Amino acid sequence: MKISVRHASHPDAVRAFDTETLRDHFLVPTLFEADETVFTYSHIDRFVVGGAMPVAGPVKLESSKEIGSPNFLDRRELGVVNVGGAGRVTVDGAVYELAPRDALYVAMGSKDVTFESLDRREPAKFYLNSTPAHARFETMKISIGQAKAVHLGDPAQSNERTIYQMIHPDVVRTAQLVLGMTVLKPNNMWNTMPCHTHDRRCEVYFYFDLPDDARVIHMMGEPEQTRHIVVANEQAVISPPWSIHSGVGTRNYTFIWAMGGDNQDFTDMDFVAMDRLR
Repeated sequence: MKISVRHASHPDAVRAFDTETLRDHFLVPTLFEADETVFTYSHIDRFVVGGAMPVAGPVKLESSKEIGSPNFLDRRELGVVNVGGAGRVTVDGAVYELAPRDALYVAMGSKDVTFESLDRREPAKFYLNSTPAHARFETMKISIGQAKAVHLGDPAQSNERTIYQMIHPDVVRTAQLVLGMTVLKPNNMWNTMPCHTHDRRCEVYFYFDLPDDARVIHMMGEPEQTRHIVVANEQAVISPPWSIHSGVGTRNYTFIWAMGGDNQDFTDMDFVAMDRLR
């Protein structure tokens, strides 16, 4: 298990960040390493984001001093999305087969969690998000077909897309974690513009389905003090509650958004008028 720690940053300080400092605080550049779990622990809502890529054999979810409990999920819940080849997750003896783009919610109190690829030549890549939990709910698999699909956007604005609400109050009960996947249609590159903030929740964006030579320009910062981070395939950005979060790609892409905070209301957004942006 590898884990790094990020501390929260005040918006006044972020105004002075150069490119390298901005990336050091908010970009998660590496999520998948063969036969490892790789985590970033953010003090923003104590959100943990990471990945597991089993190749030679199963990989176990372990705890650490940063997590602060004997087992990773003693006081946490976990969202898993498979963005690689076919795989399986075993939770306290129960086996869940995850095809590409299937999700799994793992309840607080689960002790023994392992990740496995069905074919080492096409390993599974389990994208992981974890938030603190106050109660135990039911571990549940959510296939892409079981997700609540919402179609949004307009080709005239280059943002036609489908939002798959996977770990969501309308699909599965959780303590605070909310997670979904947004798939942009071909020739559509923009997401979440006009943009918004929600000071009650943080959010993490994970971008994938990008070829090596493509990039997403992730927009962040205060509406009057915007900044950007150039993001490659299978990288994530931690978005603090005071920041906008929007993006445009050099081509269409897919991203997973995950949230933790005071509520689970997907529509709780403070919209930002276009003329405020600077």
